[in-house]
Amino acid sequence: MADFGGWDMPIEYPKVMVGEQAGGVLAEHAAVREKVGIFDVSHLGKIGITGPGAIDFLNGIVTNDLSKISNGSSQYNLLCNEKGGVIDDLIVYRKSEEDLFLIPNAANCSAVFDVISNAAPSGIAVVNIHKSFGVLAVQGPLSGKVMESLGLDLNLDYTEFTVATLPDYQALGQIIVCRTGYTGEFGYELVPAWSSTLALWELLVEKITEVGGRVCGLGSRDTLRTEMAYPLHGHELSLEITPLEASANWAIALEKSGFNGKESLVNLKRDGLSRRLRGLKSKDRGIPRAGMNVMTGDGKVVGIVTSGTFSPTLKQGIALALISTDISIGDELTIDVRGRVSNVEVVKTPFVESHVR
Repeated sequence: MADFGGWDMPIEYPKVMVGEQAGGVLAEHAAVREKVGIFDVSHLGKIGITGPGAIDFLNGIVTNDLSKISNGSSQYNLLCNEKGGVIDDLIVYRKSEEDLFLIPNAANCSAVFDVISNAAPSGIAVVNIHKSFGVLAVQGPLSGKVMESLGLDLNLDYTEFTVATLPDYQALGQIIVCRTGYTGEFGYELVPAWSSTLALWELLVEKITEVGGRVCGLGSRDTLRTEMAYPLHGHELSLEITPLEASANWAIALEKSGFNGKESLVNLKRDGLSRRLRGLKSKDRGIPRAGMNVMTGDGKVVGIVTSGTFSPTLKQGIALALISTDISIGDELTIDVRGRVSNVEVVKTPFVESHVR
């Protein structure tokens, strides 16, 4: 267990034998890539926004364009400050034009709530409901079978959601089921009432065990998301790292009339970036870690690692790093790994193929 955003979170589950496979981060990672894994991510924040004009109100604050999704869809978004720094990245569930449900990061939930609630006009209610709901993620190629075993016949496209009641477990109440996740695999995120979360978790443990799945902790969550080059706030995104630098241009609708930080981002794009997020792949046994310097062969520092790990899928070190825009895909660089030079290559991301769709 470890502190994560003010919550006690499991890094990995016990290394005891389950069938023929030991536990731990590597086994949990493999389960998600090959079968199915479940994550308790109830630490994530939850915020409700309701009232006439709610969608237009929020669309004037976050970077992406909520008018481009329909009711019953979710969208990845960024909340920036006026300088273009990222207060948080979050998912917006569009229930209707007057009813939105937000899932920010745990550590930033209060900051997100403060920014949005302070900007809300009369008639728009913004409510911090962090402990009203849990969030459980079912991820991996067998996720659909797990949903079927719960009695759910779902036909959701990626990012779509529905509100469902499990036929044989109606005591659990209504559950939001969304085709999203943070692993790069086919999967779902389930949002039950807080009071039903433990019972649903225990039910999911039973169902995934039947198909050889595993319960998973933050260790495998990090290796899985790094292989996909998914950003983590505080690493690839922060108040000092803009979404343009983090290569999150796809989540910024600069054509919108306005949102928090738009002017700064427009100016940054016009003037040109000095650094941007790149993928690095080790050419030796070195394992990059966050905070390590990235250098050219002659020792000139050209960037810094934001996230680094051993890739269980590729069996080599990988990293995300903010690097000078003078550096291109295919260039070879070095990383100072605790005083030892490790050779890396700049590569396209994601590091492994996406199966989210």
